[in-house]
Amino acid sequence: MIKKLFLPIVLVSSFSYAQIGINTPTPDESAILDVYSQNKGMLIPRLTTAKRDAIANPANSLLIYDTDKKCLSQNIGTPTKPDWLCISNNAVKMFYMPSVSFDTSTTATGRTKDLYTLYKTQFGSPKAKSTSAPASIPFFPSSKDLYYYVTDADPNVFSNISISDDGVMTYDVKAAATDCSFINIVFVVK
Repeated sequence: MIKKLFLPIVLVSSFSYAQIGINTPTPDESAILDVYSQNKGMLIPRLTTAKRDAIANPANSLLIYDTDKKCLSQNIGTPTKPDWLCISNNAVKMFYMPSVSFDTSTTATGRTKDLYTLYKTQFGSPKAKSTSAPASIPFFPSSKDLYYYVTDADPNVFSNISISDDGVMTYDVKAAATDCSFINIVFVVK
């Protein structure tokens, strides 16, 4: 006699949440997707502006590469009212040198100012900050990360201005500064 055994089968459906790792067996716990590579990049969808604008109800923070504008483009609006922002084109690429004193009390030749070090020191130790701000302002870690320019200077006071690739400015003082003397120094991110 053959005995038949009947086992009830219970199907259980459950949702499981985990991180997905590509080229890594241990994706970071803070990321839903962790893509790892030591010699390759990641491509996101590449669309023309017209194709980007044709996306139906784009999610807030949707990211694409706009091939017309040559930038990463993110929807900072809503699905029903998209507002696309070119992220890579909106980065601050230049800023003015923090205020620095120049001794112009006497004429002199070959004076120098290390613009990068002066900038780094001021950004590293501000005199005051808002309550929730970090203790120091982030700064570019190397003098080679920036280009240095003098966009204008009082021609009655400053002459023979030159700047090294490390941000050391050499200048002559022709005459003592007046109340209206000036020098404008601009840094540009490479």
